[in-house]
Amino acid sequence: MPREFIKGNEAISKAAVLAGCTQYFGYPITPSSEVIHACAQIFPKIGASFVQACSEVDAINMVYGAAAAGQRVMTASSSPGISLKQEGVSYMASAELPCVVVNVQRAGPGLGNIWPEQGDYNQITKGGGHGNYKVPVLAPSCPQEMCDLTIHAFELADKYLTPVYLLTDAYSGQVMEPVEFPREIKRSKRKDWALYGDKASKHNLVTSIMMDTVTMEALNVRLQEKYKVIEATEVMYEEFFTDDADMLLVAYGITSRIAQSAAEELRSKGYKIGLLRPITLFPFPAKRLNELAHKAKVFMVLELSNGQMINDVRLSIKDRLPVEFYGRMGGAVPTLDEVIEKVEENYRKHLA
Repeated sequence: MPREFIKGNEAISKAAVLAGCTQYFGYPITPSSEVIHACAQIFPKIGASFVQACSEVDAINMVYGAAAAGQRVMTASSSPGISLKQEGVSYMASAELPCVVVNVQRAGPGLGNIWPEQGDYNQITKGGGHGNYKVPVLAPSCPQEMCDLTIHAFELADKYLTPVYLLTDAYSGQVMEPVEFPREIKRSKRKDWALYGDKASKHNLVTSIMMDTVTMEALNVRLQEKYKVIEATEVMYEEFFTDDADMLLVAYGITSRIAQSAAEELRSKGYKIGLLRPITLFPFPAKRLNELAHKAKVFMVLELSNGQMINDVRLSIKDRLPVEFYGRMGGAVPTLDEVIEKVEENYRKHLA
């Protein structure tokens, strides 16, 4: 496969093309702007559609229209811009329209700053917009995964007729690493539910408004059943040193890379430290964490936030074990030495 030294954000754009994406609608915002810049360069050259919208709200509604017309479509933004897109994502979840939404997280709340954070976890994994919906959330930890999971996101979106989030951060988006891209370009097949403007599709109806309660409730029930299938079949995670771990670290995205290095160094000192890295944040790897709770003695969540993933970990292990936390906010990223110190401190607290 061709290998390229490339930024994480740019890897997303190139992967979208390889995934068969034919439409991009977005609005630039740091630190996600390389996604839209790369799409602006690539899409016109291959006959795909690229539009820089007037706002994030305009962009997500253009995504809605392109998805309804059966196209593979993507948009990208960063935390404040994603907040503006949430109404449209809710509409698309209700109308059961596939798309990929990239969130390159930055510090908040409010405008915050352009440095990395993971403070959008609750917003993205719990729905974000109004109503009883969820969407699959994929959390890459490096540019290679930003390529691979972008392609996977389009497949999930079409399989389950749902928006799919790629949740990353400023560091992952800006870092440059070698990425292997697939040679084959995927092609989206005709969708029997879509509106193509021809006779065969003229009876299709795409909508998120259902004025009678019976129909609206039936849709909600069907959505919940779909989410159960996703939870049962689409969980992804990665494990390190979990077989004999007394302390299990849980971290995703850029934080998981620091956690893995910390686990490796502490292992060399004799500490029985393991790491579980969720790759899907919804569905969350609750079953596997529950299994590991029968062997481990304490869990520790590492996150660039105020601890938004802790509740999911506690629910997964049914509060049978203590769950410690260490995080930074405001765009500050802990050093490896800092994480090692905090992990050692909690290890001694519970296991000395």
